[in-house]
Amino acid sequence: MMEKTHVTSKPQWLKVTYDQKKVDHMDDLLAGLKLNTVCAEANCPNLGECFGSGSAAFMILGPNCTRACRFCDVPHGHPAPVDLLEPARVAEATKRLGLSHVVVTSTDRDDLPDLGAGQFVATIKALRRLTPKTTIEVLTPDFQGRTDCIDAVLAAGPDVFNHNMETVRSITPHVRNRATYETSLAVLRYAKEHAPQNMYVKTGIMLGLGETDAEVYQLMDDLRAIDVDFLTIGQYVQPSPKHYQLREWVPMARYQTYYKEAVKRGFKFVASSPLVRSSYKAKEELEAVMGK
Repeated sequence: MMEKTHVTSKPQWLKVTYDQKKVDHMDDLLAGLKLNTVCAEANCPNLGECFGSGSAAFMILGPNCTRACRFCDVPHGHPAPVDLLEPARVAEATKRLGLSHVVVTSTDRDDLPDLGAGQFVATIKALRRLTPKTTIEVLTPDFQGRTDCIDAVLAAGPDVFNHNMETVRSITPHVRNRATYETSLAVLRYAKEHAPQNMYVKTGIMLGLGETDAEVYQLMDDLRAIDVDFLTIGQYVQPSPKHYQLREWVPMARYQTYYKEAVKRGFKFVASSPLVRSSYKAKEELEAVMGK
């Protein structure tokens, strides 16, 4: 384990302003439909902006995760049974909000026989029925590397298949529970090899965990070796004292350097900035690549 590092107070960019009335409206709508969002459950710093602009990343399969990753603020514990009506409610919320692009993620559900893949499939199908013009991005867990689960999600036809690497190889064992660098890389490799030509494969990482430039560049090379299309790079924000200790508020200049290096390596789209999260401005990202 790395030595503890003193980190200065939070930078100014973490103080984001937003329209509280719009956020309250979104909260009420989601509560009425009994839906969870990763925005709220993970205490995302972009919650105000995304809720205020009428977008959200839906988190299916309940708020409790079966894993306890040290960087993540999503609650962990014994999850509830799968809610078979949840996919229809996600589609209804998407319709009411008028979303042209929707992100669907989930908690890890290692307790389920299909690890939650079936709920992703059902949600994609519900969205296609009710909002056929909406583009769909899924942000999946690693499914323990099971290709049958990945196949099921790919066959449902999302526009973007996303699975996060989260961090570089050396730090992965310290911050991720059960997940490994190689398993996540294998998930992305399999998805890229078996996805139809018009489906994009995406991943994201956090900075400020103690990674070096060389390790970040090696991760980029590993991703490009398997032809991953999109890469998001953002700042880790330590949720509480019990979580993995923040090592650094990464300066903007380094985000810009990483952006340039990623573009040089051939990613179709790169987002690199402190407030970037895997699902942040996902609509704009897809539209940019599709030439809209």
